[in-house]
Amino acid sequence: MANQSNLKKSYVLLKKYFEQNSVVKANIESFNNFIDNELKAIIEENKEIEPTIIPPNVDSFKIRLDNVWVTKPEITEADGSKRSIYPVEARLRKLSYSAPMFLEVSAHINGVQRESFTTQIASIPIMLKSKYCHLNSLSRDELIQHNEDPDDPGGYFIINGTEKAIVNIEDLASNRFMVEKESSGVSEYVGKLFSEKGSYKIPHQFEKLKDGLFYITFTRVKRVPIIVVIKALGLVKDEEIMRFVGLESDAEVLINLYEFVDIKNSEDAIDYIAKRIGITQSREIRIQRMQEILDKYLLPHVGIEREDRLWKAYNLCKVLKEMILSVREEAVDDKDHYMNKRLKMSGDLLADLFRVNLKVLIGDLLYNFQRIVKRGKFPSIKVIIREKLLTQRIYSSMATGSWVGGRKGVSQRIERLNFLQTLSHLQRVISPLSSSQENFEARSLHATHMGRLCTSETPEGTNIGLRKNLALLSSITQETPDEDLLPVLVKAGLELEKSATTSAKKKK
Repeated sequence: MANQSNLKKSYVLLKKYFEQNSVVKANIESFNNFIDNELKAIIEENKEIEPTIIPPNVDSFKIRLDNVWVTKPEITEADGSKRSIYPVEARLRKLSYSAPMFLEVSAHINGVQRESFTTQIASIPIMLKSKYCHLNSLSRDELIQHNEDPDDPGGYFIINGTEKAIVNIEDLASNRFMVEKESSGVSEYVGKLFSEKGSYKIPHQFEKLKDGLFYITFTRVKRVPIIVVIKALGLVKDEEIMRFVGLESDAEVLINLYEFVDIKNSEDAIDYIAKRIGITQSREIRIQRMQEILDKYLLPHVGIEREDRLWKAYNLCKVLKEMILSVREEAVDDKDHYMNKRLKMSGDLLADLFRVNLKVLIGDLLYNFQRIVKRGKFPSIKVIIREKLLTQRIYSSMATGSWVGGRKGVSQRIERLNFLQTLSHLQRVISPLSSSQENFEARSLHATHMGRLCTSETPEGTNIGLRKNLALLSSITQETPDEDLLPVLVKAGLELEKSATTSAKKKK
């Protein structure tokens, strides 16, 4: 009897859970976050556009993009009239369930605003049951009135009348340092860090070579001693580097420091790296070009401004410490542990797509503007923005599943053989690894999958273990932005140091 009552309680709890939580809740939250926050961040990244060719009587000309917003899905009929559209009509009439996206654009001539207007830059597909969908917060009876299945979870899109789901992609966590053991190559242990911020996605590699020195490799910089890079970033004193690495009078650190003891200032260090990577111009230009590379491509997630250099130096000191300890203790990170994985959901994937295609739209706008200026005319920006360009490119990716970065099969037609198969498809998680290679460890079941991924639902054949499904009771949290995290850490006792010298004074 006791067992029966416990079972009844379990059923009640499960029923209550699914009444309050949809299986696609995380995907809907991800899409809402994309529209509410990611769109604004992407516009902020491309806020000011400066054409290279401007009219001769103008000193400076800038196009500014501000304030982006999305309305509810609507349709423009053949006679030009606009009205709201519901999903059922989009399915039946082979239309796309999308909403217009508006942007404020202004032109500034010699620092004075001349032209300002609001324009529609695209029609963006809207996820069913999301915040911007007409079905959001409708009751069961209202859904039935609109010819919708009240038990349909939503979480998918309608493109040209076809229901499309964006599958979740499982990838290694970015901005996280991991040490791996290499079976072949120059060095036995290799540290890898994938630094990601906005449109910057830069892989970094750290290794120890036979000479006992630690080297770093990133965009255009191949195997440069890590100590020289730390000195180039402004942390010049050997004593300070030693303290920030945190391994007091450790032989490994001393060997690395002793090798470059002659480099006394950051300019010499920058010049050393510039010569090493083959920049052959005069010293001033060498230093300037190298500084740009260090600011833009070295750890962009820490920052891409000049004032972020010292923070990058501190981070490299911590990476060096971890690398030394890992090599000494022969300890490697488990990249199959789910702590080291992140799921890219529909909001993140749409943000990637929008970011790349907005750059195409800006390039097109600049081309059209400069072409008309060459003819001796001064065009209005309103005329040269092509609304259909962005819409067509987004629709094309959604319809074919070919995404930015060469990914295929990101957007898939929903399988509707039965209701369970539909739920399964909306819960799918795909690994970006190639199905033609062995990758035994990536395919095998890991203890951390328990409760997060279904341990039995995976296809047989070449995709086994690479195509998985979320567990029914799994919930996915949204990523917390760094700026929201910092006040919490400060409250918890984190001390923010302005520079190495101020921290040294504190310690004294």
